[in-house]
Amino acid sequence: MGLEDKIPGDFMLGKVEDIVGWARSSSMWPVTFGLACCAIEMMAVGTSRFDISRFGMEVFRASPRQADLLIVSGRLSHKMAPVMRTVYDQMSDPKWVISMGVCASSGGMFNNYAIVQGVDHVVPVDVYLPGCPPRPEMLIHAILELHEQVVKKTPLGSNRDKVRREVEAAALAATPTHQMKGLLA
Repeated sequence: MGLEDKIPGDFMLGKVEDIVGWARSSSMWPVTFGLACCAIEMMAVGTSRFDISRFGMEVFRASPRQADLLIVSGRLSHKMAPVMRTVYDQMSDPKWVISMGVCASSGGMFNNYAIVQGVDHVVPVDVYLPGCPPRPEMLIHAILELHEQVVKKTPLGSNRDKVRREVEAAALAATPTHQMKGLLA
């Protein structure tokens, strides 16, 4: 004899944040940003075998102004970092980032002067996807994890802007990995 017994069958209750989060997670559009070998695995996700169209993401956008998800797949060079930041800045708000592969997440085996040791030094990252190269199933899992974050943890209005600014400031103020000395230092 609760409230749900007195409501007609075609009526739904929920918080505005939950409904908006569900709508956002069901309509994410990724921008193409393949940098290296992980990009082949990212392209495979769009094929009929893995079919990300069931998540409303069937079209990888060529323009960042039409996308709200940046999947950085592969190693990021210092030359390409400003371009990636420009693409991220041109994306519509709210926007999310998946760092795909060990090279995008931490520089991978390329610990040298030319490769950025983690894309989180350039843009804030929401989901890290490990592996070299990560399988398409792993990218689908990362997308589902991002959907859970968007549905359950995304605040609305001025709170969203405040949280986004704090996360971005913390990511950009982090110690660069080439300056980290490890556990024994």
